[in-house]
Amino acid sequence: MNNSSSQIPAGLRCLPAVVALAVTGALFAQSAVAQTFPSRPIRIVVPAAPGGGTDILARLLSPKLQEQFGQQIIIENRAGGATMIGTEFVARSAPDGHTMVIATTPHAINPTLYKKIPFDPVKDFTMISQLGLTTTVLVVHPSLPVNNVKEFIALAKSKPGQLTAGTAAGNSAYLAVEMLKTMAKIDALNIPYKGAGQALSDLVAGHVQFQVNTMLAAKPFIESGRLRAIGVCSAKRSAALPNVQAIGETLKGFETSGWYALLGPANIPRDTTQRIHDGFSKSLRNPEITKSLADRGVEVLAGTPDELAKVMPQEIKKWGDVVRTSGATPG
Repeated sequence: MNNSSSQIPAGLRCLPAVVALAVTGALFAQSAVAQTFPSRPIRIVVPAAPGGGTDILARLLSPKLQEQFGQQIIIENRAGGATMIGTEFVARSAPDGHTMVIATTPHAINPTLYKKIPFDPVKDFTMISQLGLTTTVLVVHPSLPVNNVKEFIALAKSKPGQLTAGTAAGNSAYLAVEMLKTMAKIDALNIPYKGAGQALSDLVAGHVQFQVNTMLAAKPFIESGRLRAIGVCSAKRSAALPNVQAIGETLKGFETSGWYALLGPANIPRDTTQRIHDGFSKSLRNPEITKSLADRGVEVLAGTPDELAKVMPQEIKKWGDVVRTSGATPG
């Protein structure tokens, strides 16, 4: 009786073993990355200028993250391009878990707001965690003689085209101002900035007169009297500013908020992704951090990688609808 294997050329007979070794090698390589992570300092890219909500969040978490990972945490600001410069840098980085970006709503807005962006907002990234939801707030310079949304709208209508807003280009606050203009039927100039921190500094200095910003960034200036809060953008009043009305109390149906999410380059090994998620989750859920964020209008989520992978496409669709409805342009 013929042995069928004897009729197969010797080179092909060893092919299954070669494939098995290759698969085993790939699995071992992924496992080795996970086991050695982190093996050097971890870089967290903030795709915006210093002083904004994303920058504040990253620096607030940094000491706790250093405890969790046992490595230095480097916060690197790479502003510009409506967050796309810093985000693209991370998309092109090695998928070993040592470089991540804190993404915000522009990550979901930009695919519709711009005709072309330099990455795929889902496929080019590893989804790690939705970190939290943030309340945004309408604030004015104290020189503006208004104390609530109704007075603000009346003043804007009495001075068409004369009031100026400063907001980060392409983010949810920029769109919130555009929505406010549309729903209130007011004419005001919405000046796009590279980052929310720079826009906030110009508002405090009186170079612009109003803006929407995260409560995380704006609240210290509200408490010091350097800015006046006249409306929160959430569906109802915020516990962080209980005496400030929701804009929706004056403009029915007005509501917008933002979020922070942690992304890495595509193809970070699953074990490493989970290790990063766990470290951020424990840091966020530290009672001191949770309270500090709650006091500044941020609700901690610490969502799982799978949850963020499901949420991100939904956010891209939602904000795409807002862009189309508002008629917003990049500015």
